[in-house]
Amino acid sequence: MSKVASLLDRPVYTFPEVDRLLGLHAGTSRRWIDGYVRDAKQYPPVVREESTGSDVVTWGEFVETRLLSEYRNTGVPMLRMRPAVKILRREFGRYPLARSKPFTDSRDLILMVQDESALDRRMRFVVVRTGQIVLSEEMARYLDHVSFDDHDAPTAVHPLGNEVSVAIDPLVRGGAPMVNGVPTEVLASLHRGGDSIADLARWYDLTETDVGAAIAYEKTLAA
Repeated sequence: MSKVASLLDRPVYTFPEVDRLLGLHAGTSRRWIDGYVRDAKQYPPVVREESTGSDVVTWGEFVETRLLSEYRNTGVPMLRMRPAVKILRREFGRYPLARSKPFTDSRDLILMVQDESALDRRMRFVVVRTGQIVLSEEMARYLDHVSFDDHDAPTAVHPLGNEVSVAIDPLVRGGAPMVNGVPTEVLASLHRGGDSIADLARWYDLTETDVGAAIAYEKTLAA
């Protein structure tokens, strides 16, 4: 198994954890990743090729769900994206939404896939502006919140953006949000208990900006 496949296939979360980390309503990630049944009708998943019934979410599935979360407020059912994802999987292999190169190096192909699958304009990955194929706002935000290695594998999600130190790394602390190895939950909890940002920065060898970012992120999860 390649290093890229090994990282993407790494089991990391449960569905409730994914919902919490991505700010989704309870049960949303399960529907997107593994499909669901309603009124005796089976609705297939968007992320997985088919429903497996597994409650374990891999790193690749988590990152793809992070991208889908950009489209949560379009008013279009996420299931409408499935035909496009199916074609992208055929063209680029497993976890096509988790990788950056399809969207940075193959925009013409992505545009063709969108047209072939009749993807709703509100859910498009690339758009044509002044004759140029450019990233949609949703895709641009996604790429601004994920870092990739030289093999095109996503190595970390940065909930507040790539310029902020808060990171979710599947290889560090079980994928818990952190700043330089310190869980954001720990810092936020201590701050709620009365410890100052300055003291926390000194105790954990962080900058006050790091600690402030951790607290700010945990507030978004509690909102």
